[in-house]
Formats: sequence, structure tokens, C-alpha cells
Amino acid sequence: MNARIKNLRNYILDKKHHSFRRSIEELEVTDMSNSFVKKDMPPVLRSAMCFSTLLSKEVPVILPGEKIVFTRTINEVPEIYTKEEWDKIKVAHYIHERGTVCNISPDYETTIKVGLAARKKEIEERLKDSDLDEEGTIFLNATHICLTSLQSLISKYEEHARYIGENDTADVLKTIQTNAASSFREALQILRILHFAIWEAGNYHNTFGRFDQYMYPYYKNDIEKGILTQEEAFDLLEEFFLTCNKDSDLYPGMQQGDNGQSMVLGGRNANGEYMFNELSRMCLKASYELELIDPKINIRVDKNTPEEIYELGSHLTKKGLGFPQYSNDDIVIPGLLRKGYENKDAYNYVVAACWEFIIPKYALDIPNIAGLSLILCVKECLDKLESCPDYESFYRLVEQQIQKRADEICEEHKNLYIIPAPMMSLLMEGTIERAKDISFGSKYNNYGIHGTGIATAADSLAAIKKYYFEEKRIDAKTLLDALQDNFEKEPELENLLRKEAPKMGQDDDYVDSICTTLLDSFDKALSNKKNERGGVYRAGTGTAMYYIFHANDLKATPDGRKAEEMIPANYSPTLFMQQKGPVSVIKSFTKPHLKNVINGGPLTLEFDQSVFNNNESVRKLGMLVRTFITLGGHQLQLNTVSREKLLDAKKHPENYKHLIVRVWGWSGYFVELDECYQDHVINRIEFGL
Repeated sequence: MNARIKNLRNYILDKKHHSFRRSIEELEVTDMSNSFVKKDMPPVLRSAMCFSTLLSKEVPVILPGEKIVFTRTINEVPEIYTKEEWDKIKVAHYIHERGTVCNISPDYETTIKVGLAARKKEIEERLKDSDLDEEGTIFLNATHICLTSLQSLISKYEEHARYIGENDTADVLKTIQTNAASSFREALQILRILHFAIWEAGNYHNTFGRFDQYMYPYYKNDIEKGILTQEEAFDLLEEFFLTCNKDSDLYPGMQQGDNGQSMVLGGRNANGEYMFNELSRMCLKASYELELIDPKINIRVDKNTPEEIYELGSHLTKKGLGFPQYSNDDIVIPGLLRKGYENKDAYNYVVAACWEFIIPKYALDIPNIAGLSLILCVKECLDKLESCPDYESFYRLVEQQIQKRADEICEEHKNLYIIPAPMMSLLMEGTIERAKDISFGSKYNNYGIHGTGIATAADSLAAIKKYYFEEKRIDAKTLLDALQDNFEKEPELENLLRKEAPKMGQDDDYVDSICTTLLDSFDKALSNKKNERGGVYRAGTGTAMYYIFHANDLKATPDGRKAEEMIPANYSPTLFMQQKGPVSVIKSFTKPHLKNVINGGPLTLEFDQSVFNNNESVRKLGMLVRTFITLGGHQLQLNTVSREKLLDAKKHPENYKHLIVRVWGWSGYFVELDECYQDHVINRIEFGL
């Protein structure tokens, strides 16, 4: 990186730009919701007016040396409803998370391509239609307010840029205030502004989608016409990556770093072409040089992906950023087609905030609406163990319990309410034509349910099958009593279940086949479910934060896990498995029918940093990833850690402010995580190559 980028990086890492921030109390906008009540303002207009008010109070900030601008100076987005209104809404409706549009992939591409003035004209033309009802008119006026306010803030930034002598920046801002982007810099600047805007509008976990595909034409044009050199284009790209880290601490999530700024590179199109280009390579290089948590890089690959791509990704893994994450087109696309996505949309898939597969522009899927604990389903059947003549009878009870839990979860999702999002609606296909806010739905409105404790459940079932039903080495009362008192009186049984019983990750068909059946049952439990918006339910192998929540109240389990111990994050082996190396883990976790659990959820492998002592180790890692894809894995994420360093970071956090780890589907700064997440990372199994 050059001196300008290095200085900007240091400025942001040192948080000097935080000095420009102001609270909503300072700006006297905390009572906005009450003013909306007094005016009897419709919800979608409230969202627009809240957004407009905040933008009017934003103060232009251009950091030293910046060419791609826009920095948040307001540290919070106020509520558009009073507490009394929210309480009333919650009585009658199901509310997902914060109740706002989130975790989708916006259509930045269209607005970058046509410009803000053209989008505004589109709204104005639609407003002329005589068939518009009052609700549609209000919505369109709300989107018009959002665009006008955004253009006003761009104008303020332009004036400020001229005032401080940054005329090049001012010229870019003047152009994109109305016109389409005609250069790489202009395209990056509009993208930054649009991304900034939807966060300030109160939406969150906003992804970048297939960045290398929709931005590549601008890069290619500038290079071919001599407008930019490759070095100049790379500097702009690195600066754009820096902008993703300026305000990320203001973006809501379970933990700092869980902000959803994911970016997808590569992948095949519907014609079978592999779409990894020069800009894709530059993105990997930019992440490698900057060593920051955002944007989170995902690479779409398949069995025919060139080996070079895996090696490029492995160089980035070596840095210890916790990405890239890999998604396998050979599994994902057929899985999405199976769930009813159109061919062109399935081929254009991206990942949501963490790993869930979603469709840009067209989908208001909620891919993390709930989590189902598979190990809890097993445990809930244990008191009927003695009444089962064979393992198959017991498993039927487990399958029925999975169905019961799935039914209960789906029953909760009635009368869903989402706060209107007129600014986000501008970035989703068809909303202006329909004159309807995106919060009411889109082309796809599917829900995803995480499956937690997969390995713990499979291992537990394998132990029951082997030692209770087949070998009859343990009786039901002894097992149940041992689980109840946390193996205090049965250390030998604990040792048997923990160390000798079959475990997923050891390439043992005995337990791996049980996992296959378990995931098929999970998929089957959701196969005929439809939500109230006409969408389907998708089973997944991810856990999100549920791997902490679902472990908290889970007592000892038949795999030898004690009550206080954690369950694995995502689709990964239990934390105390006696490992035989990463290849065995990969073989185990690619055997199930992963097209059936297409909500996503990666196998996570941890590697000790000491193994990356030469380029040969990077090549081996690339081959390992390729093996996973060739064997039919759906998703893979890799973490490079040093247990000693992590333990020291807990004792001396001041020395490790910028130490990055992969948490569940995102990367964050280790010292900023809650202790339960820190401990989970420390206790994961580390592999060599």
C-alpha cells in the first residue's frame, strides 16, 4: 500500500475520526417518534423523514488524503415509533430481531449504472399513474424524499470539498449527484454513498453482493482508456475497503465485527463461464495488504475452478483474517433450484451477513429466522429409550421430535411486521413499479432455520446405537443418571463416550451415516412448510450465535460432553474429538446430502499459525480446500490462530488491539469479543497440514 493509504489506515485504526461524532441527544432528535405521532404520520413516511432529518444534520467530513468520502457523524438512528406504539405492534405481530429490513443483498448496480436523477425521474413518472392508491402514493413520495435528501448531502460534501481545495473530489461528487457513474472512482463513490445511506436509514447487515461483477466494467473501461493505471485503480479499491471500516462500530450486530459487510467474488454464470477477473484478484490483494475485518471476502468455487484461485485464497487465510469463506456452486446452485429459485437467480446467488445463501435484488429472504437444536431433540427422547426395541425405533422418536420442534418454530412466524424501509426499497427490484415498500416482501420471501449441535447430536446417536442397542455395554438408567449428575459418579462411562465412541470428523461411516440421516430428517421436517408470505423454509447447517445460547441450558450429552462444555459452531466436529487430521474431517463432513440443507452453514477448520512457514504450506491448504469442494462440501471457512497468542491476548488485551479471529460467520477483533466467544475460539481444535 502507498503512503496515502497507509496514513488513512492508521487514522481509521486510531479512531481519530470518532472525534466528529455526535449523539442524537446533542442533535435534539430523540423525540422524533412523538412528533410523528402528533402528526399522525404513516410508518413509511416516518422512516423517510427520520432519514431526511439525520442527513440534514450530517456534517461533511473528509479525512486527510481521502478520495472516496462520506463518514458517519451521527452515532445512532432514533426510533420512529414510541415505546407504547412498539409494545402494541409486538402484541399483534412477530418481530424478527430489531424489526427492520436487514441481511439482504441490495441492487447497487442499477443506481450506479443509471444515476440518482434517473431513479428520481422513475419515481416521478410512476406518481403520474392514475391507478395508484393512497398507500402507493405515500410510499413513492417517501422514496422521493430519501433521494432528495441524499442528493442534498452530496451537494454539502461537494461544497466542503471545494472549500478545502479538494476539487477532484468535488467534481466527482457534482457528477454523481445526478448522473450515472462513468469511471471506477465515480462507481466506488456512489457505492460508498448508497451503502452509507441504508445504514443511516436504520437497516443493517447490508452486504456488497457480487462486487467484482458489477464493478468490473468501470475498472476495465478506465484501464483500457488509460484513465487509470492498475496501481491507481488498486489504490482506490484499497481506499474503498478502508471506508467499510470507518463506521463499522456503529453498525448493530451481536458483537463488534458482526456487521454483515460481506463481498462475493467469482462464481459461474448461467452459461458456465467462471467469472473470476482481475478485480477479483485485486480484492484479495487489498484484503491481504490492509489486514482489516471488512469487507468479509467470500469466493464462489466449484470442482473445475483453477488451482490458482485456491492458492490466492489460501494466501489470504495465512494472514489470519478468518476469510475467504468458500461456497461450492456445484452444491449451492442445485440446492437453490430445488427450493424453487429461478435458474438465473440461483446462478447469481451471494451470501448474507455470515454464510446464508441469498439472491441479490430480488429476495427478502430471512435466512436466520430461528435455530433448531438437534441435540436437544435427541435429549428429549432419552426418557423413552427403554421402550424402544431397537435403534430404528428410537431414531423414529428423534425424527418425530425434530418435526415437532420445526412445527413449533414455524407456528411462531405469524403476522410478521417489518418497519418500512423506503431508502432500501430504492435498491430492490420492482418496488417502484409495485409502489410497495420492500418490507412487505419481494420475489422471494423464504425463511432459513439454523440447525445447531449437529455433530453433538450425531455423535450422541452413534454412542446410543453402538453401546446401548448393539453391544449392550450400558443400560438406560446408568446412562440417564450419568447425564443427570454430569458423569460425577461414572468417570469410566464418560471416558468411553468421550474418547472411544465414534465421532464425526474421523471419517467413520458409522457415525457419518447417522449425520446424513439426521440432516435429511431436518430437511424433511421443513419440506412442506410455507410461511404467510408464500415462501418456503430452508434447513441449514449454520448456528449463528445459537451455539452459545443452545449450549447454556444443555446438560451433559450421550457423546461424553459435560454440562458446562460448549457445542461446536456451525457444521463442525465436537471440540473434544480426537482428531486424525483435516482430511478426515473433510471426508466426514462432505458425506451428507448437503443440497438438502441449503440455508448454508460452513465447516470451520482452525489451523495453527506455525504451519504456514513457507509457500508449500499455502499450496497444501489450497489443495485441501479443493478436496473439500471436489468431495461435495457446500461451504468452508478457515481460521489461522495461535492458542498461545489468544491466551495472552485475554491477559493483555492492550497488546492485541488488532488481532483478528473468525467467530461464527464473520471476523472480528478478538479483544472486543465477549469472553464466551473468546473461549470458544481458543478451545476449537487446531490442525496441521
